[in-house]
Amino acid sequence: LSELGSESAKIKAMGIMDKLSTDKTVKVLNILEKNIQDGSKLSTLLNHNNDTEDEERLWRDLIMERVTKSADACLTAINIMTSPNMPKAVYIEDVIERVIQYTKFHLQNTLYPQYDPVYRVDPHGGGVLSSKAKRAKCSTHKQRVIVMLYNKVCDIVSSLSELLEIQLLTDTTILQVSSMGITPFFVENVSELQLCAIKLVTAVSVF
Repeated sequence: LSELGSESAKIKAMGIMDKLSTDKTVKVLNILEKNIQDGSKLSTLLNHNNDTEDEERLWRDLIMERVTKSADACLTAINIMTSPNMPKAVYIEDVIERVIQYTKFHLQNTLYPQYDPVYRVDPHGGGVLSSKAKRAKCSTHKQRVIVMLYNKVCDIVSSLSELLEIQLLTDTTILQVSSMGITPFFVENVSELQLCAIKLVTAVSVF
């Protein structure tokens, strides 16, 4: 899926995606939707239950692999839809909604807690860690897989703004996209995402 994502970006840049068979492209999109769904609601946060540290880490690695795979599926689907001169059949509402669902969930539950400690939930039941002091003490070190996922999600958000310029979406979908575009401005340490969100909010404002 990672290779498919990068190859679809190249085909999009070359402007030849529309030369592919529409039927085959639609089939690919439907398969991609299943892969997006697989990781769209998976929590990547350690649960600190009775598992050993090694077991928790192995479990988290497995979850992150599935979440990353789903991100690649999102990127491939969006690359197909935002390519020039694509037929109407490729703008499948279920696929678009699944991409948005995936992106919103992992921004809120995976990336924001990693980049801004205010969004972290105390695993011992103390609620959200909301102290400003927590931000100051937070380590800026990030796992490579988290940085990679962050970059992929930035690309998805940016590409969604392109999709809005091409395809008319339902009011419900527009509301979801709007909240996704506004929230990053209340999060610390996500400047790249905020730039992508500006494009998204600008595209929404045209509606």
